[in-house]
Amino acid sequence: MVQLPFDGLTVAVTGASGSLGQALLRQLHGQGATLVALTSRGEPLELSDDAGRPIPLRQVVWRCGEEAALEPVLADCHVLVINHGFNSHGDRSAAAVEASLQVNALSSWRLLELFARLAQADPPGHPQRELWMNTSEAEIQAAVSPLYELSKRLQGQLLSLRSLDLAGPQLRIRRLVLGPFRSALNPIGVMGAGFVAREILRQVGWNCSLVIVTPNPLTYVLMPLASLSRWLYFSLVSRPSP
Repeated sequence: MVQLPFDGLTVAVTGASGSLGQALLRQLHGQGATLVALTSRGEPLELSDDAGRPIPLRQVVWRCGEEAALEPVLADCHVLVINHGFNSHGDRSAAAVEASLQVNALSSWRLLELFARLAQADPPGHPQRELWMNTSEAEIQAAVSPLYELSKRLQGQLLSLRSLDLAGPQLRIRRLVLGPFRSALNPIGVMGAGFVAREILRQVGWNCSLVIVTPNPLTYVLMPLASLSRWLYFSLVSRPSP
């Protein structure tokens, strides 16, 4: 029997009901993963493979702000993909600011801290866990949505800062920097979610920590430079807690 890349691994994906979340679940199933779909929607998530067969998955409904309640679920997961997001588009109201910061930045940060604590508590010999965070190229470029850009930049900065302490032998952190793909957040995206999901897993298979999928060539130049400059700056001017 052929050993698939994710055989024996349990993978949890947030934003599982969205277009990219569903595409990732399908691709991960095809590579042998046991799936946990984390979604804010209560209706059942039913997926099928290319042959029309239903894809087995465990669906868990949760809300931003309730990350701590996911600890028993994530304790059994080898990989966590943080993929949920919110785009207020042109709305700049106080409610839009609150939603953008909570969903795009603070919820992702809380999940990062939770999963890192679980990894640090793993006994010797436990397989290294992985956390993949979808920050978007809005980290460094315009996305025609000011609050989306601001919250995604905060998300990316927090990931860079906390990775200095949290990444290590027990936890591998990968940053997913994605260009515009078609979804409810961006119905005019130029890439299909299925293509993006395949490219993410292809680059993970190449052992990339910085996964970039976009038609914009500038991102392939600017994002590595931004990541390196943050690492240098944060390393020089900050320190871990005692």
